[in-house]
Amino acid sequence: MNLIKDEEIIRIIEKSSYHYHLNIANRVLRPYILQLYLDDRTWNYIETYTEQLEMYRYKGLKLEDLYRQIAACARFIQTVRNGIHAIKSKVRADVRAPDKTYREMTVNNLPNNLKVFADMLNVLFVILIDYDKKNCGNSAPVFTKLPELDTVSGILTSNG
Repeated sequence: MNLIKDEEIIRIIEKSSYHYHLNIANRVLRPYILQLYLDDRTWNYIETYTEQLEMYRYKGLKLEDLYRQIAACARFIQTVRNGIHAIKSKVRADVRAPDKTYREMTVNNLPNNLKVFADMLNVLFVILIDYDKKNCGNSAPVFTKLPELDTVSGILTSNG
């Protein structure tokens, strides 16, 4: 399959990556989020999704890889949601963290910021499935061959 260079898709990746770094994996939450149990492969997919934007712009991306990155981000969201109370407690208990007001604001907004991130990923996921269906030709769409995608939509649209 050809590489995806669609501007709308790249723009959603850019916005969601920016949101992830600014509001979820920021200087306050990142040390605690990195303590969550996710396998190395999942972390690698998340890192690739959130940090390889320039490569996507110039080289494009493989649909299968992007699906796997979205699935990894969905697992991340689910893991953070499941551990959100522990994360909040740890952040609040850390007296070393500077700027108490920013720390409290970040912790209090984490559920909403996760939802925004999930919504952006879900929009992208829906667009990709449509793109996949339109461009698969006589083959089965890629998403039908990846069992890890079966739960993605449910995770991304769940309220927590």
